[in-house]
Amino acid sequence: MAQTTPSNTDDKTASTSGESGSPKPSSSQPGSGLTQVDSGDSPLATGHGTTTIADVVVSKVAGIATREVPGVHSLGGGAARVVGSLRERIPGGKTNLSQGVAVEVGQRQAAIDLDIVADYGVAIADLAEGIRENVIGAVEQMTGLEVTEVNITVHDVFLEDDEESSNDGEQASQTRVQ
Repeated sequence: MAQTTPSNTDDKTASTSGESGSPKPSSSQPGSGLTQVDSGDSPLATGHGTTTIADVVVSKVAGIATREVPGVHSLGGGAARVVGSLRERIPGGKTNLSQGVAVEVGQRQAAIDLDIVADYGVAIADLAEGIRENVIGAVEQMTGLEVTEVNITVHDVFLEDDEESSNDGEQASQTRVQ
């Protein structure tokens, strides 16, 4: 298999069994949100071609894996949750699986940032560790990318009483004004 190193400034390339020594397509297509892998070490680049994974794929996999962990109430910060809630109430609206997830995808690695709301009573350190294990396992298994880090920001703690009291407050304000 032909390989070239980026630091090689002269036009020498190693080749075996008649393969050309031309370099493979480069890593990223600017503005496309797509990443191409050009390393022989990666399962995404083989002698038969390369596999390109869009950033949104990693975001969705990480979002689904995060939601699977018991103790995660929802994903996203305050404004994102409000928009997501409105989207779900619209007929035919679906949950945005990548809400609260930001990713940075390289040639062989990915870094993931998650914004969550935890259920009250769950040990946050244990929850974060469970999320990391699940997200890393899912992303690495499904994409072949190595996950270098999973950063978690806990924006809020969900109390069931908060939801009930907000509904009571709406009823009280409706009866007050007639």
